[in-house]
Amino acid sequence: MWQLIAILLTGLVFEAIGVVFLSKGLKQLPALEAFQPGPLLRLVGAGATNPSLLLGVFFEALFFGCLLVLMRRSDVSFIWPLTSLGFVLTTLAAKLFLQEQISWTRWTGVCLIMAGAALITWSEQQKRPHAPAAAAAETSPRAF
Repeated sequence: MWQLIAILLTGLVFEAIGVVFLSKGLKQLPALEAFQPGPLLRLVGAGATNPSLLLGVFFEALFFGCLLVLMRRSDVSFIWPLTSLGFVLTTLAAKLFLQEQISWTRWTGVCLIMAGAALITWSEQQKRPHAPAAAAAETSPRAF
């Protein structure tokens, strides 16, 4: 279980870093003057060569790789809701690295996300039998 949590947290850090770089890179791109092929191609070209955007895509790909490993090893109903912790890390990263102002209502939402993740983790602990109890159940004589 702790190995899954470590992979999840690593992936969520990658996601938060990726989102910060994506935001920074997108804000560096010129505005799209008209939705026509010429300006659109120039915007795509600027995005494809923007180092911040490319780093953002790279870190998001690392997150996706972690997510694939996690979904192979555990239930989607356990892993997927825990990815909401990415909102927590991304909010912290936005505050620290992008100097965004975060209102108290958003912080309240972040706390609710953390409470939800704690409940999901607790429910996973309740689902899995502990090793000593499981071993004792296997060695005890059965009544027929």
